[in-house]
Amino acid sequence: MKILLAEDEPVMAMAIVTRLKTDGYEVVYAENGSEALKELNKHKPDMLITDILMPFTSGLELIGIIRSEEAYKNLPIIVLSALGQEATVMEAFNLGADDFLTKPLNPSELSLRVRRLLNANTPVNHRL
Repeated sequence: MKILLAEDEPVMAMAIVTRLKTDGYEVVYAENGSEALKELNKHKPDMLITDILMPFTSGLELIGIIRSEEAYKNLPIIVLSALGQEATVMEAFNLGADDFLTKPLNPSELSLRVRRLLNANTPVNHRL
């Protein structure tokens, strides 16, 4: 499965990329929201993980744009932010985020949440 990561802090981004790759995911990295929009249409990821505070296009703007596109209405989105205030969390969820994690991140928790969301969006083949 392919995950698009939009994160402007290089150290944080590399830590997340390393963890996700260790977990077996293919990761496409974007340094900001504008780049993430380009990568989204190019790579058609199975999930987006985005920071909120980024140059050019913020994570919240990115979510709004993505949710307005029919092809990505059901794309699982996890928001990362050092801004854990209730208003920020509520805005992210109101825009269509599926989950929210505050920084600093616990890598194991991120892995569990990624797996949970991706499994919830994977069709199950039932035998009759």
